[in-house]
Amino acid sequence: KGPNTGGMGAYSPVPFITGQLQFSIEENILVPVIHAMKRENRPYTGVIYAGLIITSTGPKVLEFNARFGDPETQVLLMRMKSDLVPLLLATAKSHLIDVEVQWHDCASVCVIMASHGYPDTYKKGLPISGLEALKGAENVQVFHAGTSLKDGKVVTSGGRVLGVTTLGKDLREAQKNVYEAIHKLSFNGAHYRRDIGAKAIDRKNK
Repeated sequence: KGPNTGGMGAYSPVPFITGQLQFSIEENILVPVIHAMKRENRPYTGVIYAGLIITSTGPKVLEFNARFGDPETQVLLMRMKSDLVPLLLATAKSHLIDVEVQWHDCASVCVIMASHGYPDTYKKGLPISGLEALKGAENVQVFHAGTSLKDGKVVTSGGRVLGVTTLGKDLREAQKNVYEAIHKLSFNGAHYRRDIGAKAIDRKNK
């Protein structure tokens, strides 16, 4: 409900994305896009982010972006066992086929802490407290989105301020960890969704 915003959270893995559905997405959406660009003499090297919606008649494209998704990338990076830099280098040199990506066997949840008023008008320059408490915390990473430094202190400078991301042995534990981490952070007017991952957890328990 309410105005359209950027992504307010993400989780990985997604239990209702089966191997068959993933194959369908690759074969019917991603591969044809790559081939179409090549036919038009516009071969593309880089990141393609496909924003999809899963409907009763299959996956449909909402948008394409030539960048990583936010906050989708945060949960993937947390689960990635491989080093990202060799992957980027192999992509730039068109040797991606030679690289194998390895993943940790765990789950990850990211929740965005946003400024009061987002996506409309919101205040900037509000001090953020609690970051030191999470520094070095196991299985927790705070990705800065709308922040800046003012007099040596981290303050808000955007609508989506922090992407608090955690790992867990499963989605339930990762979700528990992320909200425990968020409770250690604060800035005036901070708000966030409290249901990130709930749909996947409920579906898995049925």
